[in-house]
Amino acid sequence: MKRRSFIRQSAVAAASVAMLPTGSLFASAPGKVKLGYIGVGVRGMSHISEGLLRDDVEIVAICDTQESSLKICREFIAKSGRPKVKEYTGGPDAYKHLLDHEDIDAVIIATPWQFHYQQSVDAMQAGKYVGCEVIAGLTVEEHWDIVKTSELTGMPYMTLENVCYRRDVMAALNMVRQGLFGELVHIEGGYQHNLRAVLFNNGKQIHGGGVEFGPNAISEAQWRTQFNIDVDGDIYPTHGAGPCMHYANINAGNRFTNLVSFSSKSRGLAAYVQELSPGHKNSKINYKNGDVTTTMLNCANGETVLLSHDTHLPRPYSLGFRVQGTKGIWMDVANGIYIDHQAKEDDVWDPAKLWFDKYDHPLWKKYEKLSEGAGHDGMDWFVFNAFIEAVKQKRQTPIDVYDSVTMSVIAPLSVNSLKSGNSLQDFPDFTKGKWKERKNNFALDDSGF
Repeated sequence: MKRRSFIRQSAVAAASVAMLPTGSLFASAPGKVKLGYIGVGVRGMSHISEGLLRDDVEIVAICDTQESSLKICREFIAKSGRPKVKEYTGGPDAYKHLLDHEDIDAVIIATPWQFHYQQSVDAMQAGKYVGCEVIAGLTVEEHWDIVKTSELTGMPYMTLENVCYRRDVMAALNMVRQGLFGELVHIEGGYQHNLRAVLFNNGKQIHGGGVEFGPNAISEAQWRTQFNIDVDGDIYPTHGAGPCMHYANINAGNRFTNLVSFSSKSRGLAAYVQELSPGHKNSKINYKNGDVTTTMLNCANGETVLLSHDTHLPRPYSLGFRVQGTKGIWMDVANGIYIDHQAKEDDVWDPAKLWFDKYDHPLWKKYEKLSEGAGHDGMDWFVFNAFIEAVKQKRQTPIDVYDSVTMSVIAPLSVNSLKSGNSLQDFPDFTKGKWKERKNNFALDDSGF
């Protein structure tokens, strides 16, 4: 096996352009990024594997509250031949000591969602670039605070939304920009993924094998399941929203103006537990999060965007992308594209591959080999590389703070809509009007993607 694939796969197995003010002084030499990691569970280890493959990244420090995660990471770094890194552990505030490490240029945050906001704010205030896993915050106010902190400190914040770099998603973006779909009218995306084996396990394996969550489980089931018990709304919107924003030029000549959400009854998680362990106490819980949540957004330029959150029921994986305009349509569920007057047959889908092979995004053509073996079919290499290149070049991240909070704030807005009887929610303009002049530069060249 190639070393690149070996390191990445071993990491997973082991874990079982509006520029802001410049303002930071970098401790590392030009071209070398000194990186700290806050959270080295399954997702954090994926980013560790990417860092270990790069000569322009030095992993300086890691932080986690669980010794089991630190031990796996420690042994993995040692086997890679890299120097031992400093470790920070203890309580929830242990990461603050990592931030005091003056030789760190940037941090990767891959902790449970409830910690992202404060850790990100503290990191920016400490003069660090922030690459944060989704979600940015749990309230609308927290999202505003992230923007204000980034603007005040001059430190970029990037949501590490890897689906923005998915190969078919970027090919469709290439087609949008070349006018193949005509003027866009309607766009869809979402998170449609059976997560039952992620939300419950047996305390020994990270996926499935039992019906426990919380302290009796490991990995994401320790914390993520509780959100499905406590919250009704689209609690994970960025996989669908990020790409849809790029198609519609959101924050770059267009913006979301308002949204409304609807949620189905919740039956899937209780039924799953009951099937595996009849009578188990976890089958009697009132899981508030609806099995299928749909959110409709209006855009200033007249497009509509539909997002779906569907993670509790048996179903094959699909993010449900749909890009539809005056000249044609792509639907990933149909695995088809139809371009008017260019399709092989009238009113019959062409295989999407025929079009995506022809309009494969130039960045994928150029960097396909480097992304081989990376997580999520190569997407993880692209999103990690984009963040690191921005830090190296002391420039804005390609998914900047405004785009990051826009795709994330859909979660609390959706919750608010449902709490208030499916009421229409005004969408915050985090750019404060700058969206009218900003340009969509995402993935236009390879100077940082």
